[in-house]
Amino acid sequence: MKISRRDALQLGAVAGAGALLAGCSRLPGSTRVLPASVELPPGPTQPAVRVLNRLGFGPAPGQVAEYTATGYAAHLERQLAADLDEPWDLTLRLRRLEVYAFEPGDLVNFPEEEVLRQLQQAAILQAVYSPNQLRERMVEFWSNHFNIHGRKGHAAFRKGRDDTSVIREHALGTFKAMIRASAQSPAMLFYLDNQFNRRGVPNENYARELMELHTLGVHGGYTQEDVREVARCFTGWGVETRAYRYGRGRFRFDPDLHDHRPKRVLGHTIDGGGIKDGFQVLDLLATHPSTARFLATKLSRYFLGEATTDAVERGSKAFLSSGGDIRSTLRALLTEQAVLEGPPIVRRPVDFAVAALRALHADTDGGKGIQDHLEAMGQPLFQWPMPDGYPDKSEAWTGSLLARWNFALALTRGDTPGTRVDLDGLLGFNPGEKSAARIVSLVHGEHPETPTGSRLASIFGARPDPTEQAALALCAPEFQWR
Repeated sequence: MKISRRDALQLGAVAGAGALLAGCSRLPGSTRVLPASVELPPGPTQPAVRVLNRLGFGPAPGQVAEYTATGYAAHLERQLAADLDEPWDLTLRLRRLEVYAFEPGDLVNFPEEEVLRQLQQAAILQAVYSPNQLRERMVEFWSNHFNIHGRKGHAAFRKGRDDTSVIREHALGTFKAMIRASAQSPAMLFYLDNQFNRRGVPNENYARELMELHTLGVHGGYTQEDVREVARCFTGWGVETRAYRYGRGRFRFDPDLHDHRPKRVLGHTIDGGGIKDGFQVLDLLATHPSTARFLATKLSRYFLGEATTDAVERGSKAFLSSGGDIRSTLRALLTEQAVLEGPPIVRRPVDFAVAALRALHADTDGGKGIQDHLEAMGQPLFQWPMPDGYPDKSEAWTGSLLARWNFALALTRGDTPGTRVDLDGLLGFNPGEKSAARIVSLVHGEHPETPTGSRLASIFGARPDPTEQAALALCAPEFQWR
């Protein structure tokens, strides 16, 4: 008996999570190997911990000493280059994910839950294990900035392509290239209803969010008339849905649905004709001073904890003078003084979980065990229903504390399926040293002899079990902020 490719896909779907996620189960020999030394360098360590928390998802064992030897300027440039080799087992796990191997039209034969799970899995694995931590920070930032709700329509099946060709490809590139890629992303076009945008009956949803959330900002100087005109510019921008056509499921411009009459946007006449109307609008928005200020403000809050006048001016100026180059903007924004002196930033659930996994050198598959905890904490990836992305204000996450504590206990006790923490190995470097002091140095990057380190060690030391001590270290108020 022969089976078709469609039958094979359906059989794979029926097999369920176990078979679908087999590519991300723990690989032979993939257990994380600790560095030769995890000792903290002499002297103050909190500046290094602050930088690693802000420019990445927190230090893994040994990285505080590595950063201290390198210094801020060299570390920033190395992270901006984002050319460090990825771990071999991370690369293999990602390559074996079906969500990236199949076209969106084929993925619809899989259960949506499993597709979402693989998308989340890939994001978690890369945030935990990639040495290019600033890039992963920017991937999180842009994923929220260009938010797509994976449960709307068939967005989950298209999000994998959007993640690779829009977010990751342009995370540290130019904003103009990124906004063009996003405007032609089937996931974004379907999510914001632009497939219904056609001559005579324009749909304004994408046009409005393009200006309010993606470029100018709500106070960026546009009017409702600009929204209507931008919507006309994007008539005919949609997705190939015709049967038996090459590129089915990919971006398609239909000139028969486009409004070819001249438009007026932000005081500029748009009359390029056809698909050029949309490109002219995108270029206009990508280089607009309001866009520069809007992005500099968001980036300042994300990395520095506040949007000071000086930081926003530095970021805006660099953005405009570089033609929207993201690396140049970050280089101007992320001065050492600004990073070190900014106020604390609350760790959202994903940030908290990833930082905990990194601090304890966990071996994780990023699968359902971790994802269930993220859902309990209120931040299941790719599932924020509104186009503005998960909130960044601390008050939005105060209700997640109990779920955080449950995660910390499950992680250190080994009760998180697909994830393993070798506390004995972590503490075995100095068997005679008190485990509480050792955990303080590993989790908080703090010498136990300092006032803060001594206070934390005394609190954790009240519990003789190292498992409970490690859980308390993750639950400590200091670990909820970066």
